[in-house]
Amino acid sequence: MKRYLIGTVSMAALAFGSAAAADSIKIGLLVVQEGTFAEGGTDGIRGFQQALAKYDNQINGIPIEWVMAPTDATPDTAVRQARRLIEQDGVDFIVGPLSGSEGLALRDFAKTVPDVTIINGASGAFETTFVDPAENFFRFHTDGLQWGVGLGQYVVEEKGWTHIATIAADYSFGYTNFMGFAADFCMAGGTIVERFWVPLGASDFGGVIAALPLDIDAIYLGLGGTDAINFLNQFEQAGEATNLIGGSILADQTVLTARGRAKEALIGTPTSGPFSDDNPDEAWQTYVAEYREMFPDGFATPTIFGVLYHISTLGVLNALEAVGGDLSDGQAAFREAMSTLELQTPIGVITLDENRQAIGPVFVNEVIENADGTLSNTMKARFDGVSQTLGMPMDAFRALGMPGRDTPDCDALRG
Repeated sequence: MKRYLIGTVSMAALAFGSAAAADSIKIGLLVVQEGTFAEGGTDGIRGFQQALAKYDNQINGIPIEWVMAPTDATPDTAVRQARRLIEQDGVDFIVGPLSGSEGLALRDFAKTVPDVTIINGASGAFETTFVDPAENFFRFHTDGLQWGVGLGQYVVEEKGWTHIATIAADYSFGYTNFMGFAADFCMAGGTIVERFWVPLGASDFGGVIAALPLDIDAIYLGLGGTDAINFLNQFEQAGEATNLIGGSILADQTVLTARGRAKEALIGTPTSGPFSDDNPDEAWQTYVAEYREMFPDGFATPTIFGVLYHISTLGVLNALEAVGGDLSDGQAAFREAMSTLELQTPIGVITLDENRQAIGPVFVNEVIENADGTLSNTMKARFDGVSQTLGMPMDAFRALGMPGRDTPDCDALRG
């Protein structure tokens, strides 16, 4: 695979939708570079660049330029930077954002710029594509709700953990990822004894740790990035020890490679998400090998953010290739091509539903310690073709309610 060429920014802004007749296609990359998910955002850039490299940074001879707009995971910043990309930098379309609440904001912003397409980078909030979706907003990866499939059943049936407490981030993605796990867990017969919600970017978890109930089998921990690292350090310092169940971003490489002994508490932790580090499929193994060659300063395997930005960008480039780089007529042909793709990715086949939301594979994993002392996720189960309604009839799914602090109702699901 050829090494990537750094995206450049031309001084003259391209007119919207003019790429078919222009000298280049310009992509705006919206990605977190500050705060809890800053390290993950940097890996998101790697995933984006790796996808461009597969196409030699061009489509049908039309060179691809790109410009990055950094965010801090807040909705206001994401919208401000998206507007800058369009109005000042003249991008043809945007790949991003990264975080859940950013995604919700960008969905609404997309409705104000109907001639510009936004392709979600890694944000995983459920409502982004399910509630009042925007016709020009696409998501080529499964969301946080879908990522919970199979994990609840696994911990009940394989681990025997039926009574748990939960701690999760108090924002849109935290609700989404928790709901996917909790619905699966409760339907398998599990009981959530108590739920705790903490602010995104929290630094002090002492009060929550002290309030944890004693008679439980495990704690579900729906935190990621520096939030997860801070919690694990304080949990270890408090002398606490119990089984952990991980949300999809808990056992990410940004956490597993952190310094200190606290991460050792993660060994044996079951998690679930859009991929597995040791997936034996040739497409995944090739992707990881190319990532390591291209980014020797990266991780042993890409982070969840790197994988999702890579898949999202592959969707963009596949569609652009199918239409010969044509972004005319309000990008109509480009959007139609994305809507009908059967996208081959390193994790498996991705298709989009009527809301332009991905249907794809979900993996149940468990954290292991490797021979060299590093930590990674080993695959325990795989579920292909997972839809946004978790395979449930629409009426039954809607009866669960929208993601939130009190959703789902465990008693009702246990029947």
